[in-house]
Amino acid sequence: MTARTAVTLSVEERVAWITLVDVDRRNSTSDVLVEQLTQACAAVRDDRDVRAVVLKADGPVFSAGGDLDSLGTTPADPTAVYRGFAALAALPVPTLAAVHGPTIGAGVNFILPCDVVVAGRSATFDPRFLDLAIHPGGGHLWRLEQRLGRQGAAALILFGESISAAEAERCGLIWKCVADDDLLPVVSAMAARAAGRSVELVRRTKSVLSLSRALTDPAMAAGLEQVAQDWSVRQPDHTEAVRRVRERVRR
Repeated sequence: MTARTAVTLSVEERVAWITLVDVDRRNSTSDVLVEQLTQACAAVRDDRDVRAVVLKADGPVFSAGGDLDSLGTTPADPTAVYRGFAALAALPVPTLAAVHGPTIGAGVNFILPCDVVVAGRSATFDPRFLDLAIHPGGGHLWRLEQRLGRQGAAALILFGESISAAEAERCGLIWKCVADDDLLPVVSAMAARAAGRSVELVRRTKSVLSLSRALTDPAMAAGLEQVAQDWSVRQPDHTEAVRRVRERVRR
């Protein structure tokens, strides 16, 4: 029996579009969706032509979170459901999430590994783990606190707050709230800008940004950046970029 298609992958002009298409199951975190998301991320990692990734979803719900068929049972491997999120987090190129409609429970885990989140005004964010008497998993609390701080994470998780896209923008859960009709054009333009830059420089900058998260000493952070900057100024892309700027100035 052929498994249903829950995730699709397409590449357009060096931007990979990963789409959750399990609409009948409201893009819940089923074994099928998680496995196909993991495979899509692996394909992106293997494609050196890809320079940016957009994660989006079909249907009225971005993700309803945990798969109802699996809730209430003890899985053989309780970490398996989080492999897709980990694969997103491990992508070496910039990642954008384009969110519309409700994002519920474990569905919030789809956006937290992404570098930037843009949401349409129809989007809402409602972790809802404790309503089902289940502890958040997959690094949800850690990633949420990175975005919102401890108070924001506590408000959503411990006190059961849910927030609109506009509120999510104000508190830092997402980067930008836009009209639903503008969501894909805005995200496409951002992805194109990232894809148009030096691929090795962008990958290295993202890597340093990730490594810096673990540092508490500004001198160590500056040293890490200096190594990368010294490398960058020796690259042909830097020489060419400076040449173009000088030509524009002379006009």
